[in-house]
Amino acid sequence: MTLLNKTLPEERRGKLKHMLAQGQLVRAIEAHNGLSGIIADNARIEGQDVDGNQVIREFDAIWESSLTDSASKGHPDIEVISFDSRLHTIQEILAVTKKPMIVDGDTGGDPNMFEYTVSKLERAGVSAVIIEDKVFPKRNSLEAGTTQTLQEPQAFAYKIKRGKAVQMTDDFMIIARLESLIAGLGLDDALDRARAYLEAGADGIMIHSKSKDPSEILEFAKRYRSLLAELEMDKPLICVPTTYNNIVEDELKKSGFHIVIYANHLLRTAYKSMLETARTILLNQRSFEADPMCAPLRDIFDAVGFLDVKEKDRLDESNKNTPVIIPAAGRAPDLEPVIGDTPKAMVDIAGKTLLARQIKSLNINRLTDITVVTGYGKDKMQAEGVSFVEAPDYEKNTELDSILAAESKMSNGFIMLYSDILVEYGVFAKLLASREDIVLVVDNSIQYLDQVDGKATDYVISRNKRNPSRRAINFDYQNTIGKIGKKIDPALATHEFIGLAKFTKTGAEQFLETYHDVRQNLRGQIQEAEDVSKFRLTDLVQEMIDRGFNVHYLEIHKGWLEIHFPQDIELANELFVSTASDAPQIPTS
Repeated sequence: MTLLNKTLPEERRGKLKHMLAQGQLVRAIEAHNGLSGIIADNARIEGQDVDGNQVIREFDAIWESSLTDSASKGHPDIEVISFDSRLHTIQEILAVTKKPMIVDGDTGGDPNMFEYTVSKLERAGVSAVIIEDKVFPKRNSLEAGTTQTLQEPQAFAYKIKRGKAVQMTDDFMIIARLESLIAGLGLDDALDRARAYLEAGADGIMIHSKSKDPSEILEFAKRYRSLLAELEMDKPLICVPTTYNNIVEDELKKSGFHIVIYANHLLRTAYKSMLETARTILLNQRSFEADPMCAPLRDIFDAVGFLDVKEKDRLDESNKNTPVIIPAAGRAPDLEPVIGDTPKAMVDIAGKTLLARQIKSLNINRLTDITVVTGYGKDKMQAEGVSFVEAPDYEKNTELDSILAAESKMSNGFIMLYSDILVEYGVFAKLLASREDIVLVVDNSIQYLDQVDGKATDYVISRNKRNPSRRAINFDYQNTIGKIGKKIDPALATHEFIGLAKFTKTGAEQFLETYHDVRQNLRGQIQEAEDVSKFRLTDLVQEMIDRGFNVHYLEIHKGWLEIHFPQDIELANELFVSTASDAPQIPTS
């Protein structure tokens, strides 16, 4: 992932010199934009040598090429691209890579221009600039029949001196590129120029050739070693084996080369592949036949960091202040002999209301955007840090209609919490960490408990019901609901829905889409409901499942308590009083 390449300019700049000091052959490949930079930075192969030793081979440096930079922008390689445009490409590549960069500086311009070039590249963290001894504006070296005019050696040497004088660190390198062989001036001219440039302060020499036979550059390397001995210097030698590409790196190293640059290969392969793909699409009038030529989108997403962004979005969503909707509009007839006309949410549990304890659990999990839907006893509903909205016709409608009274809070995802349950803090944390778009919290202990008279249970049948006679690994993606409802045979149920659910933005869209379609277009019995007026939350969830939406579940065992009967209040009081805590270990309902 590109953000992992957190390399500061001062850390990157000296890497090239360090590798050269270690005596290794530096292998560089061109990059012309951020994506090719990522490829250059990360390409590697692993294997074993003839002795069975593990070998890892990768590129050591990135070559920012004038040819491929200008060509990728649709221009010829004649120094027509401004330095600022080149610098933009350089910064684009540096931003997503960690390896040292060598920049193709063309002719360097006049000495004044070159001073600014050196200053800007060094500040950016570039390790070296290579300038060629041609007259501005240059012509590309590899095209046959192109006239090549070289600058006078003394004038080019003076440019090198000016560049060395303005650089601020010893890490930055200015390398002179010899074009004598390209211009047909021979080895003697190349060596004379090498002497002049080294004496002017050049940090190394690049010898260029367009011959397919490597013999002349090998001969230059031999004579260059003698020149260094005469000058009592140790300066690296660089080659670009584009045309003499039959020679291998080991032979180049033995001949005295220190850096090998593969100068234009990524752009050339990209151009050929893009042209072939475009023609294939035109030929077939569709893209199907071109698919084998294309990398999977996921590979691109991975390379540029989009998959990492997606994962961070998921984590952010789990940590952000997701709206919470608590439907609390209905009456509690089983509790009225004890609480009278007090709304269930206002029941006292060890000195705090049930709603206050829910708010506390939510707040601890950084959930503070809480909307409570009221109806029965709305004038008695009180709580700090929440918003109240009223459910219309709450006496005639279901809890689903109460939930939809807060529809304005659903657009970016939401959490739904029944007003009559106490839940341990950790359950909310697990729910927030879940990745799926729709997740219902379910308790698996229903399989081991007797049915409670007078209590309607939301039974769940999992799609992947466990077989207790064999061990199996249970993956998160398998946790999907097959059936949910109050009329399911308890003997078939695998879980009980506790009244807590999470919907991401996508899940909320699916939830609302299904709800409004049902309300507008369906008549008669819908799932377990006699008609749309009796449509409940579990009916909507089952309708979504039947329409092909995946509804996942988060499985818990205990950790919650439903306040449905007077004895539930007594149990809750005992739990909170005995632990003197806002977060007791709650047994199963």
